[in-house]
Amino acid sequence: MPNIKSAIKRVRTNQTAQEANIAQKNAMRTAVKRAETAKLEDADNKDALVSNAVKLVDKAAKSNHIHANKASRIKSKLMAK
Repeated sequence: MPNIKSAIKRVRTNQTAQEANIAQKNAMRTAVKRAETAKLEDADNKDALVSNAVKLVDKAAKSNHIHANKASRIKSKLMAK
């Protein structure tokens, strides 16, 4: 544990940012899984779920949580199914 006041603040800030990043990545993964399931089951709201998943994938790629190429692969896979 750091002794310097600014280092203590930095640890707290980094932890908060890490939790936010993980939450955003988890939300993206959940949206992608829901969209894939809706496509397989031919649900009524599959278009809305796919567009939401694509939106979250783009956000994750923009903030460098996932690589741009991975984002393209995920979106391509969603559109193809």
